[in-house]
Amino acid sequence: MVEAVKPSTMMRFNKPQESLGSMDPETAAALISSSADVAIVLDSDGVIVDVSFGSEDLARDAYSNWIGRRWTETVTVESRPKIEDLLREAAERRPSRWRQVNHPSPTGPDVPIRYSVVRTNKDRRIVAVGRDQRAMATLQQRLVEAQQAMEREYARIRDSEKRYRMLFQLAAEAVLIVDAEQQRVLEANPAALALLGQEGRKSDTRRVVGAVFSELFEKNSRQAALSFVAALRVAPRVDNVHVLLNGDKDAVLLSGSLFRQENENQLLVLLSRVGGGGPVAGEKANLLRIIEKMPDAFLVTDTDRRVLTANSAFVDLVQAANEEQTRGQPLDRWLGRSGMDIDVLFANLRTNGFVRHFSTTLRGEFGATEDVEITAVSIPGGERPSLGFTIRSSGWRVGKDRLGGRELPRTVEQFTDLVGRVPLKSLVRETTDLIERLCIEAALELTRDNRASAADMLGLSRQGLYAKLRRYGLGDLDQEEQEESGGSGDGKPN
Repeated sequence: MVEAVKPSTMMRFNKPQESLGSMDPETAAALISSSADVAIVLDSDGVIVDVSFGSEDLARDAYSNWIGRRWTETVTVESRPKIEDLLREAAERRPSRWRQVNHPSPTGPDVPIRYSVVRTNKDRRIVAVGRDQRAMATLQQRLVEAQQAMEREYARIRDSEKRYRMLFQLAAEAVLIVDAEQQRVLEANPAALALLGQEGRKSDTRRVVGAVFSELFEKNSRQAALSFVAALRVAPRVDNVHVLLNGDKDAVLLSGSLFRQENENQLLVLLSRVGGGGPVAGEKANLLRIIEKMPDAFLVTDTDRRVLTANSAFVDLVQAANEEQTRGQPLDRWLGRSGMDIDVLFANLRTNGFVRHFSTTLRGEFGATEDVEITAVSIPGGERPSLGFTIRSSGWRVGKDRLGGRELPRTVEQFTDLVGRVPLKSLVRETTDLIERLCIEAALELTRDNRASAADMLGLSRQGLYAKLRRYGLGDLDQEEQEESGGSGDGKPN
């Protein structure tokens, strides 16, 4: 009879001599090779005598040169104590445990093999049978990577939910989350509770969360609320539906959009009082309307120079179709003569907090350019630092000094206005010509148009002075030259 096997012991052959008989070495070798991925025969000192591989890829990894080497030399440093334990168990004829060791590979990562050893009775040889664990290691690595990816995704979702909760609770706008099917309020932020008169009272708060959405409003407005929900089911967004609140009958505007969460349709509803809620809010609204209608361009950008909002005058100035085409675009797309120009503007904003009368050029979407003057201010505070700009066309101004005119710029600011608009070489050349022309005119005025005296005063020859007069178109030179040549023909002195 077969003896009962303890859970901690292996099931072995009951009568191997009778069942296996007298097995020759070739049969034993074939049996061991077919049942193991790696089979190693060692002497009593742990030196490899023979080796067999069950797959060609293991043999290709240069493991066939193990014969004659100690077993411990074929594994990595951290695996050598495990090999020594296996050899010790075989020498003491104790049941061998399966131990996983790593063999270094010359072409890739280490190859994990799980070994068990058996000692023969006659010649004290040791047979180690091994199972290739690379497939298991690959699966374990994939499992670890999948777990890490799940943890990262879970952390991302958790952080997103945290940000959503903070935004939902801190938002100044009244926001409700409504179930699109049952039309019941699922969530309400503090601003919505304050608007509905339920702030700070838990018992009344429960009357909002879980209540039917249409019952939050006065009876005559409930049909409008139902129509608002029905419209949101088919339209991506619905704005400015006028209803009256239940109880105090304050007028509010409903705006909202549809979204899906956990395979359910839900509504994001914003409630805002008609008129903005008080004189100060009304004045702020009037100010915004004035900015929108003002003839000068006005816009707000973030610190990365991207447009957040702009009035219609700016939209017209850059030749865009609507404000949406400008929103999110870099201001550099339209403003500045060169990259340095716009960099100077923003550098002054960072340093001083404001800029006045900054002259530059604005380019439209269809290639039109226009000289403009900018006043800007930096608003560093708040949750989102921003920059405000007013842009005014400067091309219509009368009397503005231009390079090449008769009047020389008199101040540093006037010269600064030309820098960047005109190349430095042209600026120096034309400024030199302007100064030279003014000096010649002054000399002619002081000498009462006496060319000889003017040339002597300027340190020029008469021919040199005539050349410059002809260059700048000053005086009637042809008539004077004819008179001088005619005088010479009569024998009069020059």
